[in-house]
Amino acid sequence: MIALPHQQAREPQDSGHMVVCGDDGLAHRLAAELRDVYRQQVVLVAPGDEDDEAERPAARAARLLRRVDGPATTAASPPPRDVVAATPTEAALRQAGVDRAAALALLYENDETNLRAAIAARRLSPGLRLVVRMYNRKLGQRLEELLDQAALVASPGIDRATLHASTTVLSDADTAAPALAATAVAGTSKVVQADGILLRAAERTPIAGGEVPDPGLCTLALLSSTTADPVGAEGSEASGPQGPLLLPDDRAVAHAAGRGSVVLETVRHAGPALPVRRLARRGAPLRELFSNRLRWALSGIVASVLALTLTTTLLTGADPVHAAYLTLLDLFSINDPAIDASATHQVLQLLTGLVGLALLPLLVAGALEALGTFRAAGALRRPPRGLSSHVVLLGLGKIGSRVLVRLRELNIPVVCVEEDPDARGIPLARGLGVPVVLGDVTEDGVLEAAKIHRAHALLALTSSDTTNLEATLYARTVKPGLRVALRLYDDDFATAVHRTLRTAHPEALTRSRSVTHLAAPAFAGAMMGRQILGAIPVERKVLLFAALPVTGHPQFEGLTVTEAFRPGAWRVLALDTASPAARRPDLASAHHDGEQPQLLWELHPGYVLRPEDRVVIAATRRGLAELLGTSPQPRPSTT
Repeated sequence: MIALPHQQAREPQDSGHMVVCGDDGLAHRLAAELRDVYRQQVVLVAPGDEDDEAERPAARAARLLRRVDGPATTAASPPPRDVVAATPTEAALRQAGVDRAAALALLYENDETNLRAAIAARRLSPGLRLVVRMYNRKLGQRLEELLDQAALVASPGIDRATLHASTTVLSDADTAAPALAATAVAGTSKVVQADGILLRAAERTPIAGGEVPDPGLCTLALLSSTTADPVGAEGSEASGPQGPLLLPDDRAVAHAAGRGSVVLETVRHAGPALPVRRLARRGAPLRELFSNRLRWALSGIVASVLALTLTTTLLTGADPVHAAYLTLLDLFSINDPAIDASATHQVLQLLTGLVGLALLPLLVAGALEALGTFRAAGALRRPPRGLSSHVVLLGLGKIGSRVLVRLRELNIPVVCVEEDPDARGIPLARGLGVPVVLGDVTEDGVLEAAKIHRAHALLALTSSDTTNLEATLYARTVKPGLRVALRLYDDDFATAVHRTLRTAHPEALTRSRSVTHLAAPAFAGAMMGRQILGAIPVERKVLLFAALPVTGHPQFEGLTVTEAFRPGAWRVLALDTASPAARRPDLASAHHDGEQPQLLWELHPGYVLRPEDRVVIAATRRGLAELLGTSPQPRPSTT
């Protein structure tokens, strides 16, 4: 059932608008991103607002903190035309004008809800551009084929070769995980993955006179000339010329005295290798089943049996096979006593019996060790003694699981804390051999069990803002200089918490991240019809990394790399060297076995871009909108 607001929203009469459907803050954030940055007409389909009494605790806490820190300067913008609907039914999609829209974003937290709505939308408009939020990666990989099939069912006469409907599947967890995990890496604050290579945006402090800074691959930004309040008005779009300067030219970098910079460089983390225990399990299972002491004891038994067999052969003249047979019978005490035999045979039988007595407890010990190994393989590891300089990860939900994978890819030691033993990230942690502490992080002793006093960083990524904040405050009492990054639902709340914690602990690094703030630019980019590799925040601004074909873009086609550079708007970073037929469709995904990198990062400034080329660029949000012809040319000095 569709409920209309007090002022009934009229259906959009013009075509080419954007429709955003969702049930959480990401939908509202994406609608604002499309409207304010790309100047798009947006229709938001979302459940109705709750009463003021049911307001989120995070919003109330944010207002309370703003009373202490002062009012935040946030530019207000008119809300999009809303269609209030609890679920994205076909009637709700029709009312939002999906049949005439240019793109549709489905951002519900439930994958099945997004899938059902995507099929219905494709049936209403076969050529609609779809951006679907999907946590299940395997389901997302097969979604495009399914939606193309739905278009064929809705329009049987349509030709598959001319079916230009595009489907982009994104996960807010995958989009936000690199930035959240990056805070646990020393010297790294922001990362993005492209063509299997992990890149980081490293902040460089102002250099002394006469020193030559390391430019890395390129200089992405110049930081604010004043850092009194980098999470408030300063460092944002409203900060003016004193704020960060994105994508500066060489002249601006040379004259940026006293300003820090952000440079792009590859991540080469020289962390600890994977535990030997995990590697041994893949290569030699017997080494995992039995201890070294037991294996040496069994080797001694085998050597004794061979020696007794050889002695029997030499002293009695028996056939070697028959001698081995008699030795084994005596070993297991199933042979007749050698009463009438020679003294030599009797002595050998007694010695063999003694070896057999030693074999029985070894067999029992081996069975118990094997059973214990199998049970331990299915159990969660505990933090080992002496562990230090590790990362304590709170929460193994969809965000925490993605961050855990990123941290293990960088070989960073991790200890996880999770209250729910059936959380979706528990099997992942067990498979990676990561220690897990089961318990409520707000209870006494849980963080101590994770050895927070010897940790390098804390990542509080549970689904509860209050739990993340409480854990952060307690961890700071245990270790005041602890590096902390906490996930917060509301962006305003994240800003207020950051400012308060920074004031209380000026000597420690604190990062408060809103997942919607980190994920919305990538979803907005996909709505505009190109592939987004990642987004990197620079103070309160955002840089986007995208893969674009040169053809159809006069800003690139026929120009050299230097001529194509627009300071403050976009910059060409890499060239896809693969032929158009052999190009990977998704440069942001990980490499499969045998795949080689395709991107050339050290481009010659004089290389002329051809129409068949594909390039990777760094761009501001307004600069990328200009490349698509959706907004007037921005002023580089204020972007």
